[in-house]
Amino acid sequence: MSPLDRDALARLVASQLPHNAFVNLGIGAPTRIANFVPNEAGVILHSENGILNMGPAPAPGQEDWDLINAGKSPVTVAAGGAFFDSSLAFAMMRGGHIDVAVLGAFQVSSGGDIANWSTGRNDGEPPGIGGAIDLAVGAKTIWVMMDHVARDGSPRIVAECTLPLTAAGVVSRVFTGLAIIEVTPQGLEASALRDGASLEAVQAATGAPVRLAGQVATIMADGTLTGAH
Repeated sequence: MSPLDRDALARLVASQLPHNAFVNLGIGAPTRIANFVPNEAGVILHSENGILNMGPAPAPGQEDWDLINAGKSPVTVAAGGAFFDSSLAFAMMRGGHIDVAVLGAFQVSSGGDIANWSTGRNDGEPPGIGGAIDLAVGAKTIWVMMDHVARDGSPRIVAECTLPLTAAGVVSRVFTGLAIIEVTPQGLEASALRDGASLEAVQAATGAPVRLAGQVATIMADGTLTGAH
């Protein structure tokens, strides 16, 4: 058993987005989700630099570098898409008009705290918190998409964050290559496990206690789910 690759993880998250939702995709890995949102889902993708109804990434050679997302990656725009200035984009975020924001993170705590803007080291990471703080406190629902462990093998899901926080108590669900973890008042709960992964294996990679949900789905290698979720 190996963790999902980034595209399979993006497909998994895309499959769980509520129908007809307004969704913001954070900089980095979450932007891949745009490539897997089915048209019939009715999801409207929002970018904080001023786009509504983003489509998937363009085919190689078809990039328009005047059309980029907040992470400066080239994007497409679906029919009916709109452009506006960043003040209006942030007003949408701060005003509670975004149903789901999917953010990357360095750490998520068992209480739903998120740290996603600084590693605490001078290693070239973005120098400021950026729009993540507006999304974290303005979007109705915050999901995190990230690797289950850091490059050194240390857990990214922890009892308490040791890195500077973006926001406290806002994350409700974490998607990793090993599991879907729900943040509940009673602690962390695994609602889906990677095919071939046991709760013990997930717990060994997690820095806080995790229990199984009453019904647990299986995450297949391509990011699809089988069983209840």
